[in-house]
Amino acid sequence: MPFFKSLPDDAGPANVFGTYTDIYGPWSTMGQALMNGPSPFSPGEREMIAAYVVGAASCEFAYIAHSAAAYAWGIEEGLIDSMLADLESAPVEEKFKPLFAFIRKLTLTPSEMTQSDADAVFDAGWDERALHDAIAVTARMSFMNRLVEGFGFTPMSKERARENAEKRVKLGYVNLYPEFAEKKDA
Repeated sequence: MPFFKSLPDDAGPANVFGTYTDIYGPWSTMGQALMNGPSPFSPGEREMIAAYVVGAASCEFAYIAHSAAAYAWGIEEGLIDSMLADLESAPVEEKFKPLFAFIRKLTLTPSEMTQSDADAVFDAGWDERALHDAIAVTARMSFMNRLVEGFGFTPMSKERARENAEKRVKLGYVNLYPEFAEKKDA
C-alpha cells in the first residue's frame, strides 16, 4: 500500500505522472527517446539494462516491470536473473559483461567510478554513444527506483507486468498510460 493515502492500493508511477504532468510530461518524453529512440542498443537491451539496474538496487516493483518489458522485447527469459546472480558466468555475450559491470558499479557505488571502468567498456568494443546510453538508462532507473520506493508502491503481479510490457512494446513510454495523456490534453 502506498505511503500516500490519496493513492489507490495498486498505485504506481503513472499515478504520480498523471498528477504532476508539468514535471512528468517532459520526463515521459525523455523516457521515450531514451528507451525507444536511436541507440546502439535495441529497446530490449535497454530494458535489460533498466531491469539490471533496479534488480541490483533491489527494487522489486521496477524489477518485475522492466524484466517483463525486456522479455516482451525478446530478451531470453531468466537472463537478467542469471546476470544479477553471477555476471561472469551468465549466458550473455562477452562484450556485455564489462558494460554490465560498469552499470552495477555506477548503481551501487557511483563515487567509485574510474577511467578504467570506462576503458573496460570501450575495450569490449562499445563506443561513447553506447556508454552514454547505458549511463543515461542507469540514471533514469536510479531515479525511478527512488520514486517507487519513496512512494511505497507495492509490486504488481507478474501477469500484470507482462500485460503492461506488451503495451509498452506497442505504445512506448509516452503513450503507455491513457489516463496520463487525457489529463495532459485537458
